[in-house]
Amino acid sequence: MGWWSDVLADAIQRSGKMTIAACYTRSEDKRQKFAAKYRCKAAETYDEILNDRTIEAVINTTPNSVHLESTAAAARAGKHVFLDKPIANTIADAKALTRACRDAKVVLALGYQRRRESHFRWVKSRIGEFGTLVNAEANISRDRLGKIDLNSWRYTAQGMPGGVMLQIGIHYSDVLEYLLGPVKAVSGQFVRLVLPGDNPDVASLILEHENGALSTLNASYASASEYYLMNIYGKERSAYYDMHGGLRILKRGEAKPNAVPCAQNDTIVEELDEFMRACRGDGEPEMDGEKSTASLAVILAGIQSAREGRRVMVAELLA
Repeated sequence: MGWWSDVLADAIQRSGKMTIAACYTRSEDKRQKFAAKYRCKAAETYDEILNDRTIEAVINTTPNSVHLESTAAAARAGKHVFLDKPIANTIADAKALTRACRDAKVVLALGYQRRRESHFRWVKSRIGEFGTLVNAEANISRDRLGKIDLNSWRYTAQGMPGGVMLQIGIHYSDVLEYLLGPVKAVSGQFVRLVLPGDNPDVASLILEHENGALSTLNASYASASEYYLMNIYGKERSAYYDMHGGLRILKRGEAKPNAVPCAQNDTIVEELDEFMRACRGDGEPEMDGEKSTASLAVILAGIQSAREGRRVMVAELLA
């Protein structure tokens, strides 16, 4: 378990379609508190969970660097796996754990909940009305000043390569690919300006999509507040979204954009329910191992671009 475990466990309870059977983490105090909160068994070892035939699936919130080890073990035990993004820190690990699940014929689903937000679903359902997609800009920012724990793997260069871009930027690189299509090349810049430690707290990417469109993505842990922005520009219409103003659409020939009401949806429940259905043989996860490996490659290409000072093809990382 990690700090995201409670978020997913709360969503499971809201769903009401799954049962939390057991939990494991190395900290006995942490697992006992989790077990009491969610009325499940506190397993003394991970193997105890893997050897329990009544348990069908594992929700894996371990550090990125052990995703391969923990997921492959679950696959060998015949357990389906829901793994929060990113799939791993390296393409080699991502491919290996994807292969382990495929060989064991178990479901592997990745948690990319941002693409499920109702405003992005609305745009996706009407993307054909935008005409030629030409450009997009996105920003995902949070204030982490005084809020980070340098003992946590999430805030170290070894545990989270690329810092803010791999930790939260990948959510919006995914949305950009979801709306504009796959990315073929990346140019990146990463800096550390405000936060202590050894990891970037501000990062920018220029993404070249396979359809010719260009997009920019900025991610920051050093801004004054939390903020999300996603603007999509097409020849016939454009979409403007930000967390304070919601979604607006501007059609060619109109003088100002019109607001589009989008009810807030429970994205984490939706992805877990989809995982549950896939485990039952009803459909497949929207974000599986292969797609999530490609998503990771986009961020790693940006990291390599910043390090080497050149444009990097995503195919280089996937080769």
